Amino acid sequence: MPARPQSPAPEPSADPGLLHRLALICVRRRRAVVAFWVVALVVMAAGVSQLAGDSAEDYATPGSESTRAADLVDAHLGGRGGQGITVVWQDARGANGPAAKARIRSLLAKAEALPGIGDAETPRVSRDGTIASVELGLTTKPWNLPDGTAKDVIDLAGEAQGGGTRIELGGTPITNAEGGASPELASMLVAAVILLIAFGSVIAAGLPLLAALFGLGITFSLVGLLQHVIDVPDWAPAVYSLIGIGVGIDYALLVVSRFRTALHDGKDNEDAVVEAISTAGRSALVAGGTVVVAMLGLLLMRVSYMNGVALSASISVLVVLLASVTFVPALLAMLGTRVNRLRIPFVGRQQGEGHSPLAARWAQAVQRRPKTAAAIGATVLILLTIPATNLRFGFPDAGNDPSSTTTRQAYDLTTEGFGRGSNGPLLLVAEGAAQDRLGAVTAAARRDRDVAAVLPARRSPDGAISVVTVLPRSAPQDASTSDLVHRLRDAVLPGATRGSGGEVLVGGVTAASIDQSDVLGDRIPYFIGGVVVLALLLLLLAFRAPLVALKAGVMNLLSVGSAYGVVTAFAQGGTLGGLIGIDTNTPVPPFIPVMMFAILFGLSMDYEVFLVSRIRERFRIHGDTERAVTEGLSATARVITAAGAIMVAVFLSFALSPQAFLKLMGVGMATAILVDATIVRMVLVPALMQMLGRWNWWVPAWLDRLLPDLEPAPAPAPAPAPVVAAVEAPGTAS
Repeated sequence: MPARPQSPAPEPSADPGLLHRLALICVRRRRAVVAFWVVALVVMAAGVSQLAGDSAEDYATPGSESTRAADLVDAHLGGRGGQGITVVWQDARGANGPAAKARIRSLLAKAEALPGIGDAETPRVSRDGTIASVELGLTTKPWNLPDGTAKDVIDLAGEAQGGGTRIELGGTPITNAEGGASPELASMLVAAVILLIAFGSVIAAGLPLLAALFGLGITFSLVGLLQHVIDVPDWAPAVYSLIGIGVGIDYALLVVSRFRTALHDGKDNEDAVVEAISTAGRSALVAGGTVVVAMLGLLLMRVSYMNGVALSASISVLVVLLASVTFVPALLAMLGTRVNRLRIPFVGRQQGEGHSPLAARWAQAVQRRPKTAAAIGATVLILLTIPATNLRFGFPDAGNDPSSTTTRQAYDLTTEGFGRGSNGPLLLVAEGAAQDRLGAVTAAARRDRDVAAVLPARRSPDGAISVVTVLPRSAPQDASTSDLVHRLRDAVLPGATRGSGGEVLVGGVTAASIDQSDVLGDRIPYFIGGVVVLALLLLLLAFRAPLVALKAGVMNLLSVGSAYGVVTAFAQGGTLGGLIGIDTNTPVPPFIPVMMFAILFGLSMDYEVFLVSRIRERFRIHGDTERAVTEGLSATARVITAAGAIMVAVFLSFALSPQAFLKLMGVGMATAILVDATIVRMVLVPALMQMLGRWNWWVPAWLDRLLPDLEPAPAPAPAPAPVVAAVEAPGTAS
């Protein structure tokens, strides 16, 4: 049995360390540091941005059957794989009548002349003759279509319709072109208001915003260069910019708060900056490192577009983190006490972090009944997590778009004219000898209970492949469609082609979505395990306390679980989903839980590091865990509350995005941060640390020898006042 851990004695002052030296550079070379950041921003914005690549993404799943089918279609049929632009029109006089036909021919002729647009296929007409559709082929992948082409098609469709002919458009390029509000500006405005309330000073509030803006400006240019090397999806800027804004403001907020506290305690500028960087800067580095580790965990999924998101978000975090520990301290050294100027009446009157009496009383109340508090907090998190048991994976289609969009209108018209399955046709791609069995393949597919229709086969001009289009009875996102794809692959098609020496592949957009869901689902356990292990190792290095690191990991898993539950509730539509523009039961793309886990597991560590670092700092001074928890919570409550409010506002701004998956990500992550900054940090952490007592800081002797000591030397405890004896000094008697 290991010996019960003892309170550590105050350690002697050692080497000041890297952060101490960094702080001195920022103070003594403050003008040079600020000039470096200004020059870097100007050079990046004016020079490097001219060399930036275009956004691109490849949503194919490497090695999957749908990808192999898509490659064959691209090579032999010019990419006609159901990923073009669909033109759907309705005319009560007849969709194939002279009036409608003239308008559609004019539209198609103009559209085919646009860059990236290929030839149109033969139109399909509904049984009643009032609805028709045609697919405009693309000469490139839909996500690589030149900017503006899809918008030009939308304009052409608007000009062509009229006179009783209604025209709507569908397809990925149209969805992207319809766009929506930018979330970045809204998040910055809300963050500014929260900072003004927290600091009560325009100058102090402006520093975190300035750091975030500088960091983002440089990040945009660096990611532009990254786009020459890897695929970065067009929605990645919304993700990495909002993460950069959130963590950049949070880390700078922590540094500014600690600087103001040091000034309030009577330290001069240099000592205040040194204290801020040695304590708050260290916490920011540990927290930022955890976020980067979690984001880079997305590379374990081995999906092209996720690699782009992981690297761009990591760059964003690293740049704003560097700004928080260099640019902000240099500005603070230049400002000194002027950081508190331009004060706002009635708010933020307390300087720096301060000690919140309310937070101290709350901590003491939790510590008096730690088991009860822990049980209540855990129960709330479990209740929030329960809806996640109904989480439905899948990729939203145009049927989940807002009813006012042309993509949703095209989806509804297609359903009305040709059935729900027409919105997600499957492609049976036969190569080589398998083409001799097309009759058997078609007959076998037609007999399946979930197949609505099988269209005539198309043979490539070079005779290398033949493609049969299968229309399911169900919508693309329905479970029965997924079952149909697996059944065709596992039983129906192998039976029809047995002995031919060839193979028939099941492809198309719907099959590709199903393949990616399956692959990501299989890799999620490895991803979560890898991120958790790396994050726990980083926390172990930071705190040298295995139980603290383990507790942090479990708490963060509970926070992420509650986020999954809230995402499930909003994805089901209804009144709750309608608040963010989701009015139908929407499946959750399988990459959403993966990305949310990476982002949230990293960001949740921010508040853990902020709080536990302060607790650990106080404990190393006097060795009393209960007192250290109370002091740490009261010292960081205002900062964590402000930081959490900023992060919640940043993520809620995702709801302004036109993409349903970004809306769900935003709501889920805002919930997790809110839960983490309140229930976890204000209830579970103090309750569990009170229950563990000095075992919080226990470390086995063998591990203690292995771990480097990265903690700064504790500040000396105030010495007790000397006791003066009431005696006369020798030789003073009269």
